[in-house]
Amino acid sequence: MNAHRIIIEFAQIAVVLALSPVFIGWVRMLKCWTQGRTTAGLFQPYRDISKLFAKEVVLAENASWIFRFTPYLVFAVTVLAGGIIPILSAHLPLSATADVIVLVALFAIARFFTALAGMDIGTAFGGMGSSREMTIASLAEPAMLMAIFTISLAAQSTSLSRIVQVIYTAGPVLKPSIAFAFIAFILISLAETGRIPVDNPATHLELTMIHEAMILEYSGRHLALIEWAGMMKTLLFMALGATLFFPWGIDATDTVSGASLAFVFLIIKLAGAGVVLVLIETGLAKMRLFRLTEFLGSAFLMATLGMLSFFILE
Repeated sequence: MNAHRIIIEFAQIAVVLALSPVFIGWVRMLKCWTQGRTTAGLFQPYRDISKLFAKEVVLAENASWIFRFTPYLVFAVTVLAGGIIPILSAHLPLSATADVIVLVALFAIARFFTALAGMDIGTAFGGMGSSREMTIASLAEPAMLMAIFTISLAAQSTSLSRIVQVIYTAGPVLKPSIAFAFIAFILISLAETGRIPVDNPATHLELTMIHEAMILEYSGRHLALIEWAGMMKTLLFMALGATLFFPWGIDATDTVSGASLAFVFLIIKLAGAGVVLVLIETGLAKMRLFRLTEFLGSAFLMATLGMLSFFILE
């Protein structure tokens, strides 16, 4: 294994860790500007995380090892996912050991333990949030796999690195299957990252909480790790969408200079993704819980149409 590949791998993980709070700050800034409100600044998420790390951890008397262990596992799993997705280079060491199925499984592991932690304390909010989260997961994960498999069919591989290389070679081509998969992926990303219209990360209202209900009992560094992992997950889904559908700019030459240039393209892509995300959240309202099955069912339908159109038209 080349030493520069290891350097790029660690650099990408550092980029994911450092850029995720900035990306969330960028989205919040844009949303404040569109709503005519004063913004807290681009680096406010950094200040929030540092403040939480400085606070004392408060644990319930009946908290088990699952509740204590979950923040560290969720954070570690999210960082590992950040090392798998080819964000800067298509020749990452970790990318060769995992594919899209493993990536979905990693996010599922984090969700599973978060739901267990939500029920571990025994509060009504935790159990409610865990139940809602598992309902969404049962619909979102199959749709996500179906959408990604549509792209995998074109590349004849489930490896993200292989997908990037194939799309690079083929060049930009607009196909019906890719268009359907892209629409499905957008809907799934909103659900997986807990954004409007599926969830609202800025509220703690009983009728609307999903993810926030599971982590209400966390505090201090535990809450900081979970919040940071949530920021990274949002960035990773934006980066995954760019990798699958807009991979141009990712280094395919296996050089450090190419990876440096890919970082510039990553900033541009994330800035554009933030604008699109804010436009979606500003133009839509929070959806009723019982309407989420229709929303995610539409995502699965789009992904299925993409796969069918691949076999029929291509």
